[in-house]
Amino acid sequence: MSHAANQSTISEVFLLGFQSLHIFRTTLFVGLLVIYMASIVGNLLIIGLVLATQHLLHTPMYFFLCQLSTTDVLITTTVCPYLLHITWNGGAIMTFSGCILQLYVFSVTSITECCLLTAMSYDRYVAICKPLHYPTIMTFTVCICLVSCCWFLGFFLSLVVNTMIYHLHFCGSNIIDHLFCDYSPLVRLSCSDTTVLKIIVFLILTPETVVQAFFIVTTYLCIFLSILRMSSGRQKVFSTCSSHLAVVCMYYGTLIAIYVAPSQGRLTIINKILSLVYTVGTPLLNPIIYSLKNKEIKDVLQKHFKGGLKLKCRYV
Repeated sequence: MSHAANQSTISEVFLLGFQSLHIFRTTLFVGLLVIYMASIVGNLLIIGLVLATQHLLHTPMYFFLCQLSTTDVLITTTVCPYLLHITWNGGAIMTFSGCILQLYVFSVTSITECCLLTAMSYDRYVAICKPLHYPTIMTFTVCICLVSCCWFLGFFLSLVVNTMIYHLHFCGSNIIDHLFCDYSPLVRLSCSDTTVLKIIVFLILTPETVVQAFFIVTTYLCIFLSILRMSSGRQKVFSTCSSHLAVVCMYYGTLIAIYVAPSQGRLTIINKILSLVYTVGTPLLNPIIYSLKNKEIKDVLQKHFKGGLKLKCRYV
């Protein structure tokens, strides 16, 4: 099948990846592989620590962190293994159905992670601004409901958008000059009028993102005001919140740069690097940020590396 030939219907797509940097394919491949493995190990370690401890990490904050690590594993695993294949071969063919599936899983985990970060900011707000009511507000049932809503929104919103994309007509070129099957590069291949799709995506995702961002900013303003009024324990509280805030800024920063900021005139390689940071870099840095800034996790790590892991979890 010709990669750029005119066709009545596209049955497969050709992902270019870093084809322009093919002479550095070995370096890129090894670098991506190391980052991918480190990301998987780091996030699975966070999940394992939460599952292994009996009391110390069995709090809402670490329950949400465990869910965040799960989405990070899914995001990077959805993209990186096939990206390694693309990088080594200077491009690779993927079936159209496989492309839609990759986009769907990526969308689900991305939306869910945004929602989880919002839930985590609410958890920190209640813990710091309403500490006496924290045990009665952030109950196990409430945590389960919040996480369930996050995953539901991820599955539902992604299903709506991906179903519409799947029913578009694709013809002509099947070349995607990107690292994976992302929304914009895929929709650009369509021969159909995508105006309705773009309006619906805007109406669905923009309010959700804006509301979440506004909620996070508002909660952290309240948190910092509460921290300033504290007479003791300020450093520990600020350390915990700064970890989450660093993750939020990193995640939303790359998200806005890729999907919100105008990309016209921007070099394709810049878009690819931003996508790489979002899909591979962020999942790698999340466990590092939380581990380095969190005394409880460091204590548990030290304890279990000395005494061994005994899996037990109240959340299973």
